[in-house]
Amino acid sequence: MNGGDLAVGRDPAIKLFGATIQTQICSNSPQKSLGTWSKSYFSVVKFDFNRELIFNSGATCFPANQWALIGECLSDVKCTKVINLIIILLRTCLLMLKMGSKTMIKWSKQITSAQVVQLIKAERDIQKTMVIFDSATAEYANGFRHDHQTFSLMISRLISANHFRSAEELLCRMKEEKCNITEDIFLSIFRAYGRVHKPLDAVRVFHKMKDYQCDPSQKSYITVFAILVGENQLNLALRFYRNMREMGIPPSVTSLNVLIKALCKNSGTMDAALWIFREMPNRGCPPDSYTYGTLINGLCRLGKIGEAKELFKEMEAEACSPTVVTYTSLIRGLCQSKDLDSAINLLEEMASKGIEPNVFTYSSIMDGLCKGGCSSQALELLDMMVSRRHLPNMITYSTLIHGLCKEGKLQEAVEILDRMKLQGLRPDAGLYGKIISGFCDICKFHEAANFLDEMVLGGISPNRLTWSLHVRIHNIVVQGLCTEHPNRAFQLYLSMRTRGISIDAKTFDSLVNYFCKKGDQHKAAHLVDEMVLDGCIPDEVTWNAVVSGFWDRRKVREAAELVQVELIEESSVEHGKMGPGKQILQVLEKDASLYLPPRMALEIQQNIHVLVGQVLCIFLLR
Repeated sequence: MNGGDLAVGRDPAIKLFGATIQTQICSNSPQKSLGTWSKSYFSVVKFDFNRELIFNSGATCFPANQWALIGECLSDVKCTKVINLIIILLRTCLLMLKMGSKTMIKWSKQITSAQVVQLIKAERDIQKTMVIFDSATAEYANGFRHDHQTFSLMISRLISANHFRSAEELLCRMKEEKCNITEDIFLSIFRAYGRVHKPLDAVRVFHKMKDYQCDPSQKSYITVFAILVGENQLNLALRFYRNMREMGIPPSVTSLNVLIKALCKNSGTMDAALWIFREMPNRGCPPDSYTYGTLINGLCRLGKIGEAKELFKEMEAEACSPTVVTYTSLIRGLCQSKDLDSAINLLEEMASKGIEPNVFTYSSIMDGLCKGGCSSQALELLDMMVSRRHLPNMITYSTLIHGLCKEGKLQEAVEILDRMKLQGLRPDAGLYGKIISGFCDICKFHEAANFLDEMVLGGISPNRLTWSLHVRIHNIVVQGLCTEHPNRAFQLYLSMRTRGISIDAKTFDSLVNYFCKKGDQHKAAHLVDEMVLDGCIPDEVTWNAVVSGFWDRRKVREAAELVQVELIEESSVEHGKMGPGKQILQVLEKDASLYLPPRMALEIQQNIHVLVGQVLCIFLLR
């Protein structure tokens, strides 16, 4: 068999693969050509006239007959080294095809940066994008080399997919290949770390900039400073700002705005923020709309609505146009101070000035209306908002559902929940908990249980903040169901145990009382066992219900009375000792007086003989 016989496929990769096998079989130095073979198989590519990437699956590159031909060829080979090397490579091929981690890419003989950039932008899968990036340089050893354009694009793709380690490895590769590293690459990495709430990593990369011969400019300092402030790393942010000034970075409107934002986050530093604001014109940095908006938002958060209003008037007097963010901050503050009329007037003023309210503006007013008991007006505002093509968000729907449940308008709250789901938003456990609590308040426990089932089927689980509410409403629903839907109550109880939701003593009592009334004493006793194992101590009512249930059975009562008589009358005359019955009675009388409340102890002492019989009857049934 020759190379031509082996390479019978139409695919050029298969032909070259077969020819390479024949070359290695005939060669005395298989190691020398192994790298060529591997490279031929995984990197032989073709770039068509439309510059489109062609991906070939393993089935296309290696049909079953080709594997058979390769095996037949290898059977004639006597060189052990060649056979072993070929088997290793074939196993590697199979593994890569199975994992789907390698893609056959077909390139033209003259690869350009524009082609690589085009392919990277066109491919959505990040793993395939990395294959494209790596194969471009692997195709021709002395040919294409990545430049700043391809490196920066690949880093941008990696950080967009949160592959930060790979992105930083590419930075090191750029340094090794002496590729120019600009500040824009670092800025994109800073912002990506800020997006995923990792400010310390942004600072770490910032301090490495000089290792890559890239000196940070004012833009880099302000970007990292803003990330620290946005993530509430205020002490670190202020130290970073001082370091920035020490490095000779002059103050600017942007940097001072970020500093004011940091100072507005605490009531103790609000005065310092106002002082910097007054000093800005003296430093050649006149305040802009963002400066005013930041201060107004900070004052409203601290409840200083009067000062915020004065600053808003000053802003207009200084010919500094307020933005939708500024209006929204003031409207939110007015709603929190229960000044709904002024808030609605500001909304109308926005419309007169041609400033379109956003979803946060509407949500702020809806929150104020719902807290003021005006949920019907909030619903009207929702319709107005939707008519102006503003889609409500989670905050909007949560505000409305809370307000409607507070006023007992559960039907409207359920409609809003359904509307929310139709929009594609997923309600959380807190929203479900609010509706379920509303149904429990009006004793509609069956409907409440339906929403609990809907939560389970939807895979909605509470978080750390809503877990206690989740536990409480489950117990309330079970207790409520015991009166009218006891079977449903027991099923929900079993579901609670399966999902690790703790059960309180009152829930156990409700279930035990139901089964005792039903006459199912064994299930009632089993519930008492689980109750004790869960750390709940049954009270007198629960014990009476269980014991009375057993005692009402005639055979049990007769047997227990007989044993009671025998224990009490039995004595050891020969040794002059009390019988076990007398001993039990004395111990019970003593313990009752020591450890129980006086009223209960007296009752037990008076009925001690009956109690012994009742306790014994329980043990007789076990």
